[in-house]
Amino acid sequence: MEPNIKLRVSQIEKSFPGVKALNKIDFSVRKGTVHALCGENGAGKSTLMKIINGIYKPDTGQIFIDEKPVKILNPIHARSYGIAMIAQELNYVPEMSIEENLFLGRLPVTKYGKVDWKLLRKKTIEFLSAEGLPYKPDQKLKTLTVSDIQMLEIIKAINNKAEIIVMDEPTSAITQREVDILFKKIEVLKSQGVSIVYISHKLDEVFQIADDITIFRDGTVVESHRASDLDMDKVIALMVGRKIENVYPKEEIKLGDKLLEIKDLCSTGVFKNINFHVSKGEIIGFAGLVGAGRTEVMRAIFGLDPITSGHIMKDGQKVEIKSVKDSIKNKMVMLTEDRRRYGIIPIRSVMENASISILEKIIYGGYAHEREERKIVGEYFSKMNVKTPSLETPIQSLSGGNQQKVLLAKWMLRNPDILILDEPTRGIDVGAKFEIYKLMSEMAKQNRAVIMVSSELPELIGMCDRIYVMNQGKITGELQKSEFCQESIMKYATSTI
Repeated sequence: MEPNIKLRVSQIEKSFPGVKALNKIDFSVRKGTVHALCGENGAGKSTLMKIINGIYKPDTGQIFIDEKPVKILNPIHARSYGIAMIAQELNYVPEMSIEENLFLGRLPVTKYGKVDWKLLRKKTIEFLSAEGLPYKPDQKLKTLTVSDIQMLEIIKAINNKAEIIVMDEPTSAITQREVDILFKKIEVLKSQGVSIVYISHKLDEVFQIADDITIFRDGTVVESHRASDLDMDKVIALMVGRKIENVYPKEEIKLGDKLLEIKDLCSTGVFKNINFHVSKGEIIGFAGLVGAGRTEVMRAIFGLDPITSGHIMKDGQKVEIKSVKDSIKNKMVMLTEDRRRYGIIPIRSVMENASISILEKIIYGGYAHEREERKIVGEYFSKMNVKTPSLETPIQSLSGGNQQKVLLAKWMLRNPDILILDEPTRGIDVGAKFEIYKLMSEMAKQNRAVIMVSSELPELIGMCDRIYVMNQGKITGELQKSEFCQESIMKYATSTI
């Protein structure tokens, strides 16, 4: 037994209806180190972490902290053992204030047993000031961006004085500047003897901060090594069980006429004078820092948010898009950035989440034709390699990557001309990313068009024909393929032209 082990699990098993999520898992984390977990979506990483945090109970197996066996009953109980977890899916209450969120589960109380709001406000102000965060304590979470909320969750976990911190995709929704801040905090935590379990599909980050790496595949541990004994290609091959030669399967397509053209689009106080176009067979990207206005532009084009002025042209004709219904009628669909809040219907099955976009095809003659629904949805799930125990499985029990593929299948069932993808590969593994990239290329080959908003510059460079860059609600640059480089993109992303 290796000395200095802070956390160890032995022979952990966990099954859900129709699937064995974990099979005889042995795993340990050394004190004061970062132990990275790598694996495809659905490999079992998050399931194991939820067991360690008391969200799930293992079917068999044992958890040890400081080599003493423990039974963790729930997340509050886990906290008593010094365990904190930053979950991949942000389960926040939009109407909750920042101060309520930061101290949820440990609100200060008066001697009469009531919440001490004065003390809560004082502690929150001290907390925000110490971290240099520009928020007001009573500000509601719904007014913050996904990036803001993610950063608050990270800071909250770190400041709970935990001895073991599980970070499940902590950088999936934050800026590079915030990533740098997090990595500095991780170094400080390591020096204080804190153990960190770090789950990420960003392998460059893994090799930047990990001391040890364990690779999961299909609910089992494949291999576990010191990070210095591995390289990126080896980890990818172990994760997916095969070597992926071409990460970005972009093909050169002869472009057709302009399919979508946006002219002088404005939304008061949000963005202004937005002009861009995408042609048949083209994939265009939108780059920019968090808060640049990219998502807001796409939401307005899709009919989710109002437009103050400007025109949307499709096939050379002006179209009125005042709602999502109008957008779908014009064969334009959008995969939203926050799949938990705007994408999935958690308690519904994977089949219902996909078929909701084509109800007019499966409901006729006074009732729903389930056989037809199963056939149509099943074919698309097969095409997109959706891993689900059955079509009846609630979508909330699927991994993030498989949820994303279900949502993509939902929109592809509409046979769209234009597909808007807002951060489509956030928090998903290299294999699932590859499948999404292939879908984008297929759409281009079929003379359709793809608009991709992404904070991942390598995927924009690898998959796009042109890239628009935004900052402060304006388009500050347009790059042709021959001009692509990260330095040019970042120059425009920080420009105030």
